[in-house]
Amino acid sequence: MADNPNETDIYVLPGESRADSIAEERVKQLEWLFSEKTMEPLASPSSDISTLPTGKRMAPPIPASVSVDTILCGDSLERIRELPSESVQLVITSPPYFNQRDYGGEGIGNEASLTEYLDSLLQLFGECLRVIGDEGSIVFNLGDKYADSSLLLVPYRFAIAVTATFPVRLVNNITWVKQNPTPRQFRRRLVSSTEPFFHFVKSDNYYYNIDAFLHDTEAEIRKKSQTAGRNLGKRYFELIESSELSPEEKSHARRALTEVIREVQIGKIAGFRMKIRGIHAEAFGGQEGGRKIQMEKNGFTIIRLQGQRMKRDVIETPVETLKNCPHPAIYPVEIVQEFVKMLTVEGDLVLDPFMGSGSTAVACKQLGRHYIGFDINPEYCEYAQKRVTSL
Repeated sequence: MADNPNETDIYVLPGESRADSIAEERVKQLEWLFSEKTMEPLASPSSDISTLPTGKRMAPPIPASVSVDTILCGDSLERIRELPSESVQLVITSPPYFNQRDYGGEGIGNEASLTEYLDSLLQLFGECLRVIGDEGSIVFNLGDKYADSSLLLVPYRFAIAVTATFPVRLVNNITWVKQNPTPRQFRRRLVSSTEPFFHFVKSDNYYYNIDAFLHDTEAEIRKKSQTAGRNLGKRYFELIESSELSPEEKSHARRALTEVIREVQIGKIAGFRMKIRGIHAEAFGGQEGGRKIQMEKNGFTIIRLQGQRMKRDVIETPVETLKNCPHPAIYPVEIVQEFVKMLTVEGDLVLDPFMGSGSTAVACKQLGRHYIGFDINPEYCEYAQKRVTSL
């Protein structure tokens, strides 16, 4: 990182005692990260980054020099330099965490200091940025670490450094909620059960199929409708009666509520919300016919919820386990699939510079995408290859 004052390790690891110098270095680092230079916006910024229309993109030809659907053993930084520029649609990876697990004693994650670790990741990120095209995306997942009973905020230091160093935008910080975190018996802190996935892009033209993300099947939508019980809307009927609406407004509200309940029961919509004047907060929207106007004129407004769930920046899945897997931290295939569906089309090339147990390759093969992966550990490479071949 050019002109970065973060040249020395300022992070307190167990056994260290350098409070004064640490405080001074942290001030310098914050001054650098939030300086006028590093906070300059990208050229031609927009308040809402545009995306390409869903279904309007075809996978481009993959350069003949790229061996697709392969897992190559070797250092990720050296291997990625062999790839042509703008040859990859999506880079999605989970680098080894800083001094967190034994990945075989080599490569990134074994640095002596957190500063060196972040610098290694930034070097790799620069190459990831080179190999994706303008429509491409980069997704990094990082875990945090405690030192001297304090979180180091490793993922967020990385994300800030990336946005300060490279001409990229951070589209989302998607939170993975682990439904079955590793059981711990801490007495002075809570069990960590989330990890961030940072989605970066290099241009406004990135491909983005939001409809494919956490997409409910028709069968799942029907099941939700069929489970609507007899008490559906009961609370709203009670609120209507207790409200200060006029008799005519109450009658109108009851009819509208009965109608929308019927729509849920026959599967026309997935659900609804009702707001009643004097009971619920005023609705947003000011145009004629908007929810705010409806509450003023009719005394209520009904919000119909369509079949697909709200696209939130949260993915909830269990931690994955595989029998006889040599890798200590298995990347859930389900998470990879969600990003692959949203950020690529069939035939695109996906790169994972830290292939590990092979989850990215598995997700790509299942979804009709090409993949290429690297790992410095020969045992991991062999396992991942066997895993994807067995599909």
